[in-house]
Amino acid sequence: MSLEKVLAISGKPGLFELIVQTRTGFIAESLVDGKRSTVGLKNNVSLLSEISIYTHEGEIKLFDVFKNIATKENNGEAISHKASDPELVAYFQEVLPNYDSERVYNSDIKKVLNWYNIVQKRGLIQEAFQEAVEESK
Repeated sequence: MSLEKVLAISGKPGLFELIVQTRTGFIAESLVDGKRSTVGLKNNVSLLSEISIYTHEGEIKLFDVFKNIATKENNGEAISHKASDPELVAYFQEVLPNYDSERVYNSDIKKVLNWYNIVQKRGLIQEAFQEAVEESK
């Protein structure tokens, strides 16, 4: 599975893998507990590959932020998203020093770190890096 099939669904915690599309929506499987659920077309759904973080220069893809975190943590787990807000902000400034602190809220930082830890535990970070290297050849 690649990050291209990983979804964030508004109102549902965690991340999901797109399993199959149906005429009324799609079926997604939670990356946290493996439970499958149907998601209607009315739900607000975002592909991780389409999400960007605001910087002072523009925007940076979430995948690139994940790369920065993986480099800092030597492909290991990041700080917990349940850490205090000052700790999270300090950590995120190390990972992405030029992020726009006026448009990227603490709740966004928590989501990014939680999402990174979820995909890192599933081994998707290394897989995504290998795919990116192969595509660049």
